[in-house]
Formats: sequence, structure tokens, C-alpha cells
Amino acid sequence: MTAWQESGTGPALVLLHGISSGSASWHRQLNDPQLQRCCRILAWDAPGYGDSAPLAAEKPTAACYAGALARMLDAAGVGQAVVVGHSLGALIACAFAVRYPERVSRLVLADPAQGYGGAPPAKQQEIIHQRQQQLAGGLEQMAQQRAPALLRPQADECDVATVAKGMRRLNVAGFLQAVSLLAQGDIHHWLAEIRLPVEVWCGDRDAITPPAGAQALAYRWGVPFVTIPLAGHASYLDGAAFFNRQLLRLFTGEGDEFTD
Repeated sequence: MTAWQESGTGPALVLLHGISSGSASWHRQLNDPQLQRCCRILAWDAPGYGDSAPLAAEKPTAACYAGALARMLDAAGVGQAVVVGHSLGALIACAFAVRYPERVSRLVLADPAQGYGGAPPAKQQEIIHQRQQQLAGGLEQMAQQRAPALLRPQADECDVATVAKGMRRLNVAGFLQAVSLLAQGDIHHWLAEIRLPVEVWCGDRDAITPPAGAQALAYRWGVPFVTIPLAGHASYLDGAAFFNRQLLRLFTGEGDEFTD
């Protein structure tokens, strides 16, 4: 079973979190009155996160996560949605759009993790080792050391606390499954098959998946690139007001779109 949080009514907006987060990290979207009036917001806990059961495979692929998302949407009674994937969630979102194209009206890749599937095996193992080392001192130490890096310098302390709280709640087994996906997944493999509207968004101060890489991704695939001003990797927190206006634009066709 895959768990989710939701609010609002209307056409569905599905939010997929990153590797060290969870559904609660989307609280600025779930609690936004304007978004609640225009759409039904569903923020999932990926398999192995929050109250969601882990996947059966030891090293699940993006397609495995996409299948779990399809089952969650079935349970929620959602046929089609705007899907927003943040960081590693972007890779999962792309796999979902390929496997279930009729269920996606628009796709947003926010601060996308592109995966290391095209890298040499030694690089993939390095990524796995780095993430294992982050866990070596325990989740509390990981939260204290890494949470600030996901936000802009001098970020709001409430946002730092949100990110840290998500890290403290990580299920280690679920996190390591996601690490395997990061190491062996490749977002370009999926983007090559997508034939629906896609946008790439990125915080202009993202130090985890820097804007230059996100912009190159957008240019490679000929899709719009939107800069989230004054925002780090967790751009939906750092730049929530701007981020949410962009979400509203997807449903209403109105509002500001700043592309590079």
C-alpha cells in the first residue's frame, strides 16, 4: 500500500518528493488556499517512505515506482493528473509518464535528479557509497548536516526544520532502495519516449542539482525551463510563493512564466 496526503478539490495535482523527503515536505502546497480551490492536491509517500510499504525488489527500477504510483492513483480514484516530480521524484515521474501516458496531462520536473544510469559502474558505486556514508552517523546526524544544504543560504529556519524532520523520519531500507534507483536510473532514457507537455523548473541557488544542469536538460529535450528565484534545491519550500504561482498557471493558463 502507498500512502499519501491530500487537500483541495478539482483536477488532480500529484506531487512526488525527493530521496530524503516525504509527503509532509509539500505542506506549503497542500495548505495553499488558492491551490486548494483549483485542484485536488495529492502528495505521496514513495514506497519505503512514511506509511508506504517498500517495494518487493531489492533494487527497484523507476518502472517499479511508476507501478506503485499507478496503484495509488487507482486507490484515490484519480484517472489523470498534472504530475510534479522533485529531485529523484522527477525520474519516477518520467517513468510514470512513459508507462501510463494517458494518466498524465502535464509533467513538471523540479530540480531534477537525472540519475547515473549512463555513468560507468565505478561512478554508480561511488554514489551508493556516498549515500551509505550519509547514514553512517544515524538519521539525526544526517538531518543536522545535510538539511541546510537543500535550501538557499540563510534559509527560513522553519523550512530547514521541515527538511530535517523529513530526514529523521526516513526508513533506511526504503532510502537505500531509492539510492539504488538514483545510481542506476537515467532520466534521459524515459524522456526520449515522452510525447506530452513537459517543463523543467529549478531553484536559482540549487547546489544539489544546479541550474546549469537542469537548464541543459530542458534544452536537450526542447522543453521550457523556469527559474525559481531565491530558491535552493527544495525550491517548493524556499520559493513556495513563486512555485505555487507556477502550479496555478498549469491549471488556469494565467500568471507569470519566467523561462530562460
